[in-house]
Amino acid sequence: MPDMLARLYDLPDGAPYHQRVSEAGYTIRRADPWDRDRLRHFVKDNFGPLWAVEADRAFIHAPIASYVASSGGDIVGFAAYECTRRGYFGPTGVREDLRGKGLGAALLFRCLESMREMGYAYAVIGGVAQTGGRPPGPAEFYEKIVGAFVIPGSEIGVYGSLHELSSEESG
Repeated sequence: MPDMLARLYDLPDGAPYHQRVSEAGYTIRRADPWDRDRLRHFVKDNFGPLWAVEADRAFIHAPIASYVASSGGDIVGFAAYECTRRGYFGPTGVREDLRGKGLGAALLFRCLESMREMGYAYAVIGGVAQTGGRPPGPAEFYEKIVGAFVIPGSEIGVYGSLHELSSEESG
């Protein structure tokens, strides 16, 4: 799965996504220290233990390098950055039954806006699945929402050992 690159100096306006999720009753905010356990459980339950370990690394930063989407006090999505490497976006995920409501895009924009404020001109989106089908996969999502593009020669990337570990655990 290749890496993608997003140009932060040319980032589209995320306001329509922020407004859409707010009007639908969702809250997007930077994670607080007391969210750590709840977020780790949410990620583990919805995306697996390896993602939970990676997402937990957002809490070593100040400010915390993660945003959460919530509804009625429950975490329904998250996005993080600078967990695996500097300048990297991810991991990120939204509860499966809530996908397509703009939550993923709003979370993506919050993280990329934060990275831009840190002085980054680009963000690497690591290990992006490409489906080319219906519904569109993550690569098509990142291309459509923020104009990200695949980095040539990045098929293995920094997640090579993670993919090997995942294959061993599932096989």
